[in-house]
Amino acid sequence: MPTFDRYIGIDYSGAQTADSSLKTLRVYIAHGKCDPLEVNPTDSGKAYWTRKSIAFWLRGKLNEPYKTLVGIDHGFSFPLNYFEKYKIKRNWDYFLNDFVNHWPSHKDNTSLELIINGYTGSGCMRTGNSRWRRLTEQASKGAKSVFHFNVPGSVAKSTHAGLPWLRFIRNEYKSAVHFWPFDGWNPKTAKSVLAEVYPSLWSKFYDQSDRTADQHDAYSVVKAFQKADFENELLNWFNPKLPIKARKIAKIEGWILGITDTSKLSDL
Repeated sequence: MPTFDRYIGIDYSGAQTADSSLKTLRVYIAHGKCDPLEVNPTDSGKAYWTRKSIAFWLRGKLNEPYKTLVGIDHGFSFPLNYFEKYKIKRNWDYFLNDFVNHWPSHKDNTSLELIINGYTGSGCMRTGNSRWRRLTEQASKGAKSVFHFNVPGSVAKSTHAGLPWLRFIRNEYKSAVHFWPFDGWNPKTAKSVLAEVYPSLWSKFYDQSDRTADQHDAYSVVKAFQKADFENELLNWFNPKLPIKARKIAKIEGWILGITDTSKLSDL
């Protein structure tokens, strides 16, 4: 018996502004074992999704009576080094509020470049080092640091652009949606779940057909969710066998759903 009724995969982008229509923003959805279908923006009047319209659409979906597993491909938190450098409370809600105060990338007409170059916000007071990597990135193959900008496969821009929208949804559904693993490693069965994903873990296992790379990433997330849920593998995904110290750190830094090989962290 599957845990979830519905699965959503979101391929993210940190380009331009929160109200920019971006071809690289893609959303796929599936109910049960049905094949994932792409969801196109319905009420924005734009050809492609904006980060803002995705957040509002997702807010509506999470209000529907379906237990939903949502995967978004950007970092949900920062390395422990960041918390130590800026003396930030090791609490995810506090982290999100502090970040948005300095990086208001959710505001209209506000690009990351404007923040980075000091024209708005105060991002220069909350920067990181590209050599800092979260434990989940160390355990994965190929995942980049959330501070490694302007390189192929970079997740830095999408993370810095996406975190304010996680806070937006968090403020709407703090008690009704489980933000994994910050709300605990084992989600309550009555809740929908939002989790960080890394599509490269799964995209190679599915035929790309006529989909673009961004479409295929979102599609692959949904397919992987379905397979894991119907094969009773999700419980292992939600509870990776982490060393005790690593588990405590990952509760602060976040973890990529689906990474279960933690042998590289055995010295912690």
